[in-house]
Amino acid sequence: MGLQPLEFSDCYLDSPWFRERVRAHEAELEKTNKFIKELLKDGKNLIAATKNLSAAQRKFAHSLRDFKFEFIGDAETDDERYIDASLHEFSNFLKNLEEQREILALSVTETLIKPLERFRKEQLGAVKEEKKKFDKETEKNYSLLEKHLNLSAKKKELQLQEADNQVEQNRKHFYELSLEYVCKLQEIQERKKFECVEPVLSFFQGLFTFYHQGYELAKDFNHYKMALQINIQNTRNRFEGTRSEVEELMNKIRRNPQEHKRANHFTMEGYLYVQEKRPAPFGSSWVKHYCMYRKETKKFTMIPFEHRSGGKVGDEELFVLTYCTKRNTDTIDRRFCFDLEASDRPGVPVTMQAFSEEDRKLWMEALDGKEALFINLNRANAKREGSAQLDKIGFTVIKKCISAVETRDAKTCNEVDLENSVDWEVKTITSAMKQYLRSLPEPLMTYELHGEFIVPAKSGSPESRVNAVHFLVHKLPEKNKDMLEILVKHLANVSKHAKKNLMTVANLGVVFGPTLMRPQEETVAAIMDLKFQNIVVEILIENHEKIFKTLPDATFPEPISMSVSPPNAPPRQSRRQGQRIKRPLAVYNLCLELDDADSHSSPREDTPTGSMDSLSSQSPTPAFSSSPPGLLDGNHLIMDSGDLAGWTTNLPSQSRPSMVSWMNTPSANPAATNTAPSTFFFPNPATGSDRAVESIAHRKARAVYPCEAEHSSELSFQIGAIFEDVQFSREPGWLEGTLNGKRGLIPQNYVQFL
Repeated sequence: MGLQPLEFSDCYLDSPWFRERVRAHEAELEKTNKFIKELLKDGKNLIAATKNLSAAQRKFAHSLRDFKFEFIGDAETDDERYIDASLHEFSNFLKNLEEQREILALSVTETLIKPLERFRKEQLGAVKEEKKKFDKETEKNYSLLEKHLNLSAKKKELQLQEADNQVEQNRKHFYELSLEYVCKLQEIQERKKFECVEPVLSFFQGLFTFYHQGYELAKDFNHYKMALQINIQNTRNRFEGTRSEVEELMNKIRRNPQEHKRANHFTMEGYLYVQEKRPAPFGSSWVKHYCMYRKETKKFTMIPFEHRSGGKVGDEELFVLTYCTKRNTDTIDRRFCFDLEASDRPGVPVTMQAFSEEDRKLWMEALDGKEALFINLNRANAKREGSAQLDKIGFTVIKKCISAVETRDAKTCNEVDLENSVDWEVKTITSAMKQYLRSLPEPLMTYELHGEFIVPAKSGSPESRVNAVHFLVHKLPEKNKDMLEILVKHLANVSKHAKKNLMTVANLGVVFGPTLMRPQEETVAAIMDLKFQNIVVEILIENHEKIFKTLPDATFPEPISMSVSPPNAPPRQSRRQGQRIKRPLAVYNLCLELDDADSHSSPREDTPTGSMDSLSSQSPTPAFSSSPPGLLDGNHLIMDSGDLAGWTTNLPSQSRPSMVSWMNTPSANPAATNTAPSTFFFPNPATGSDRAVESIAHRKARAVYPCEAEHSSELSFQIGAIFEDVQFSREPGWLEGTLNGKRGLIPQNYVQFL
């Protein structure tokens, strides 16, 4: 049962029960006062903790912003550049989040702390003051009453009458104060309900506003997150391929270091101990030097260097060698020694000590010392002899193998019966093809042009890269170009069925990059360029019709930096992410490379991140569910993944994950995949929710602004270009269309529908 009401009439009786009810009301207000006091204390602690968290988050954001990854080599891939920029993007995201948190902290002070403090001070404090007055008047009233009652009856009538009047006035004052106090008690009891709860409600409103704004930030971040996961997966795939090559090179060098010595302009280089003679009686000391010798000029350079002192480098000393003589142990109390004489110091030999007898022999041979037989250790010009040749037989083998892979109904040379032997699987045939290409005396794209092919892959816009590779392909020897055309056409065929065989253009680049291109000298630096070899092969596959069927420009297309839109062009960014400065990457570029006849289903905005497979689920190599019969043509190249082991010899296991739900969700109705649906589902840019939009398939659009592609999935075009089969893209603010036979993304605000 709650508190009993205080009746005003009871103030005149002032009974024990009335006093008990008053004390109950006072105790309740005291409890309320303590509750508000604790709540204020906790609220201030919450504000302090929020500010501390915000400061820690901002410090974390600054650490992310200030750090920059260094890369090996002289250039990065596009994926690596996006990964490098991701830390700055994360920093901006945290900064935006903390700005909202600061607003929350201020709102807690204004909406919770101050109103509660004001209620406690003005209302509860006023009741306390009224209580003090009430207690004081109670004491005064009953003391005066007792004193009045103790007056002697023998007093004069006038004195007794004055005493009665004084008591009566005091009683009236006491009753009035009692009425006001009772009224105030009951008023506060009713007021406290909304005066306390309303600030708490405002606090929760601010809290939920903060979380909602965090949710909106997360939605804006979702697109970037998915694109970055693709970049990370691509980089991981390239890393796996590069790591195996590096380990193989390391093992080769471990087995025979001298056979894999790097080619450079020095005939011999390495560490030697040099004898430095001192005046008697100090004898001599041996100081380690890094020595370099060039046979052509007979210049010998040595630099003192001590590892134990933190890598301290001394002054370089250079002299021209006159002769070199071996020192035997009967002339010096040290092994592995030899003498050098400089042209500017005749008759004053310099004694040096090698690390071993084998090391001394190498130095003696390089320096034309006595007993020396010079062996050229520079392997840069040593031609790698391969067992295979780029001749008529080679072309026949490759064509027959490709035909066997694509049709599974081919008869090859008399030595091989692919049709009747169950052992000849696709992986066996493709492995033979790759082995043949690797066994050529030099790679198909030649040692001479290797560096030139790598350069455009490291810089420039997508269009300039294609033009550069186009130009270089036509510089290849005729046989090499013809063989490359046959092979690339086949790889393009394979990539068209990536939904079934998992071999996307990116994966084919990883597999065939090291086969078609390789540097003449095996070094770690060369292996670091494997990722750019993969990019060159991807360009060949994606643009094989243009590269092999048309002639390039007469002049070599120099790589150019990424161009920007003209000043009068509208911003090229997602409408749903209007506040973002950077234009979005195309997330759905894989779908553009795959068959366009597949059903379009509602895309999923959310990406699960709670499981260990969250990153791999965003791989650019999705494993799609089996397509129904009749979905694709009769080309038996659409084979099960077990037949692909031959292609994927160099492909890391991480590139074969489960289905990517957000990239291409198959139709729930298998029959629906055979026919193009009349209605597609796309996200509404204005609301972010999925809604049905009528298909605009087969519609045309005209470009009203020029555009330079900034991603491989986008189209470059000039004003007036006509796009065929224009459809809404899954990415808000973008369209998909076909221009000159190539399908890609188009900024929606750059075109007009016809």
